[in-house]
Amino acid sequence: MTYTITPIGTARSPYKQKFGIARQPGLVSAAEVCIELNPEFTADSVRGLEHFDYVWISFIFHGVLDEGWAQMVRPPRLGGKQKMGVFATRSPHRPNHLGLSLLKLERIETGKPVRLYCSGADLLDGTPIIDIKPYIPFVESKPDASSGFVSGKPEELEVVWLENIGAENLSESTQNLISQSIAQDPRPAYQDIPERIYVMNIADYEVRFQIEENRATVIDLSQPRFKSGKNPVLPHSS
Repeated sequence: MTYTITPIGTARSPYKQKFGIARQPGLVSAAEVCIELNPEFTADSVRGLEHFDYVWISFIFHGVLDEGWAQMVRPPRLGGKQKMGVFATRSPHRPNHLGLSLLKLERIETGKPVRLYCSGADLLDGTPIIDIKPYIPFVESKPDASSGFVSGKPEELEVVWLENIGAENLSESTQNLISQSIAQDPRPAYQDIPERIYVMNIADYEVRFQIEENRATVIDLSQPRFKSGKNPVLPHSS
């Protein structure tokens, strides 16, 4: 039997490409998204939701639809070297490419369209949203549950900014967003090349940085030139 799912809205996110998105929700508290509901949904559809602190967001991994899926994947938490069954991971390369994120609900605008603002997001800009549900702690919080091969929050990188690259012109919230996102170490798990320059398209900026050991250095900041969802990686230029 085949079922059809129609999106109820779209996520407007500071993450303009897949590279650099936090691998789990809640890791980058400064990442705020606006979930804009389709015109057919009015204020009635979210009545009462403002009394909840967190919401479950069901969505489609639209950025990887053309990449297919696999029975076994290589989770970054295992260094990209060990395979696990796809259903034992949160890989976007799933049979139906469905995702689920728990986000903090900051506020709701009940105009036309209805907009939900959430923080701690891990969504690509333009992500199709297929459902929203309130988070109920006494039912869904299981702090003593086993978490398999995922043992706690990943270690973060120290992030430093070179002088005279324009960082002083950024708002505090944008600086936090960029720093927190880079701190999650967006590199593929198998990649450790200090000379490599990485490019992240985020919050209307193109950010270049390098990583050596546990420190990431932001070396350049400019308006974005790359509009695709691909990750441009530049060779060392010096």
